[in-house]
Amino acid sequence: MFFTYLNVALFGAIFLGFPVVASQIYMFVAPGLYKHERKAFIPYLVATPIFFIAGAALVYFVVLPMALHFFASMQTDDIKMLTSVSEYLGTAMLLIPAFGACFQLPVVLTLLAQIDLVHVDMLKKGRRYAIVAILVFAALITPPDPISQIGLAVPMYLLYELSILSVRMVERQRMPQRLLHLLRPI
Repeated sequence: MFFTYLNVALFGAIFLGFPVVASQIYMFVAPGLYKHERKAFIPYLVATPIFFIAGAALVYFVVLPMALHFFASMQTDDIKMLTSVSEYLGTAMLLIPAFGACFQLPVVLTLLAQIDLVHVDMLKKGRRYAIVAILVFAALITPPDPISQIGLAVPMYLLYELSILSVRMVERQRMPQRLLHLLRPI
């Protein structure tokens, strides 16, 4: 039980302390950025913890209870499920950062669109490959039960679609700037 307390304390410290660490990293990097780059970076600083917390909440409130219910339904008179606190916490501490990181998909793709590496057409054409990659990733990162795999794959696909919308917004914002650039005399 002592090591379980230590693991929970370490995980809680990392989870709660991450915004402070991220802000320190930003304050270190910000002086090297131009003013317009700093201004463009602020929405991502706000969106990143929101999406991470959304992923963590999905694990804690939806996926873990559903997975436990799934495993409990496998019990028979001869086979009983004996869950230990350390196994449950180990699974939770694996899934929470994994889901939190996966929920960063819109942030990452929008940042890539900002620097012109990703386009809406590219994301639309790659939708089939993205679905396969999401399903494979969900199978690799989650425990071997269909509930947690589907619990990760479906939100990731929805986040992929949200990413397409956010990349489209970035492209629309940049369109007048491109037109002005084309109209400038050489």
